[in-house]
Order: sequence, then structure tokens, then C-alpha cells
Amino acid sequence: MAGPTTARRGERKPKPKSPSGSSRPPKGSKKKPAARQKAGAAGARTGLGRLLPRLSRRTRLVVRVVAAVLLGAGIGWVLYGSSWLRATHVEVDGVEVLTADEVREAADAPLGEPLISVDTDAIGERLRKRLPRIESVDVERDWPHGVSVEVTERQPRAILEKGGKFIEIDGMGVRFATVDRPPRKVPRLVMEAPADAPGTRRFGRARLEREGVRVSASLPPDVRRDTLVIRVRSYDAITVELTGGRTVVWGSGERGEAKARSLTALMKAARGANHFDVSAPGAPAASGS
Repeated sequence: MAGPTTARRGERKPKPKSPSGSSRPPKGSKKKPAARQKAGAAGARTGLGRLLPRLSRRTRLVVRVVAAVLLGAGIGWVLYGSSWLRATHVEVDGVEVLTADEVREAADAPLGEPLISVDTDAIGERLRKRLPRIESVDVERDWPHGVSVEVTERQPRAILEKGGKFIEIDGMGVRFATVDRPPRKVPRLVMEAPADAPGTRRFGRARLEREGVRVSASLPPDVRRDTLVIRVRSYDAITVELTGGRTVVWGSGERGEAKARSLTALMKAARGANHFDVSAPGAPAASGS
């Protein structure tokens, strides 16, 4: 067979292509400018680029701290240094026998001082100490300028006559006031227990007095309104005297709720009776007409 012709032998062979089909770049060629910019950007991210966000966070932290300090100083000045939030008056609620002026005087609130610095606990303590008629009191700051005082007064459950005066005693046996005139609808406590009696020596006069008040506090409301005298002869010999000449033998101050229920039922069942005995509440008795 004849060999390749002279013309075919003189043709150049095609350049081999890369796997992607493009021609290989010649050796020694330099990177294009775009490639150099990408490399610089990558370097910036690994160097200075990392530092900038870190400095930014620190700056934000400093700003927050400074703002908090300035805000705190401003609030402190408003609360303590300015004339905007000063205590100027005392509002009193809940008084019945006491007057609002009596409460204000005893409270001795520091008017003109910053309201935030008013010691409400100290005011409440002064009121309870100076005005024994107060059973409980709630003192609060009433922004922007007031002090609010809510009073609950003791209620007399019995009165004890002494030297032409009347001592008011609450349901806990606390003597809290002495008045010239006895309050209406409050029974009088009469102590008849002899000083040398065994019960008096055992319990003491103060305990017997508290038992008489305890009986008064246990009476049903409608019966208490009709009660004139609670007579204490000994610990377990307490008698209640009602309007219309009626009497109730109560016994001791124990089991007051059960005795009150028995007395209510007994008075409904024996409407014409004038003598009731509930000293044994399980077996009450009524007599007289």
C-alpha cells in the first residue's frame, strides 16, 4: 500500500484539549487581575476583616454601658433630686371614730421629702403605737405626690366601767380606748369573781375578763344587739343578760360557736321563754314565760 502523501505528512497535528474541551493555557502564563482581586478579598476576610466586627461589638457595649449609667443617673435625679416627686399630702381612709387629722398627726409623714424615701413601714408602726384604736393599717406611696393610709379600727365587744369612764375592749381582750360615754349596742362587762376565789387565783382577773369578752364575740349578731350585761362570776359561770328581762346561762367561753347555734335554735323553738341555758350546747334548755 502506498504511504501517506507528502502534503499529509507536512500537516501539523491538532493540539490536545483538556478534559473540559478547552485548550490548556500555555506554561508560564500569569493570573488575570480578577483572580488577584479574589485572592486579596479572601485575605482581607482572614485578617482585618475579622477585626472590624470585633471592634464594632466592643463599641456597642461601651455605648450601652454609658447609656445605662446616664439613664440611671437621670432616674436617680428625678426620684431624689427634683421637685417633681415630693410627698405633699396624706390621704386617710377607713376612719370611723378617729378623725383623718388625728391619723395625719400621728403618722408624722415627712412632707416635702422625696416620695421614694418615705418609710411606709415606720409610718404604720407609729400609727399603731400612738393610736391603740387602730387594729391594722396599710400605708403606701400614692404617686406622684401622696401617701395613702388605710385604717381598720378595733371594734368594741364589751365595755368595762371604771371611775365614771368606760374602757372599750375588742374581741381579743385588748383595752384600746377610754371614753366618757359608752358606745351604743355594746354590752357592759361586770366582773363579780371574788379576788380570793379559787378560780380567780388560778386564772387571774385578766383571763376572766378575756373570757367575758370572748362570750360577747361569740353571741349571734341579733342577740348581741339585745345584750345589756355580761356577768362573770367565775371561769365557767358566765351569764348574759338581755333586754326584756331575759337571761342566758353561757357557762365558760369554750365552744362558743356551738353554743351560739344552740341559742339561736332554742329562741326560735321557745319564743315565749325568758331563761335559756346553753352551757351544755348538746342539751340546751329554756324556761319561764
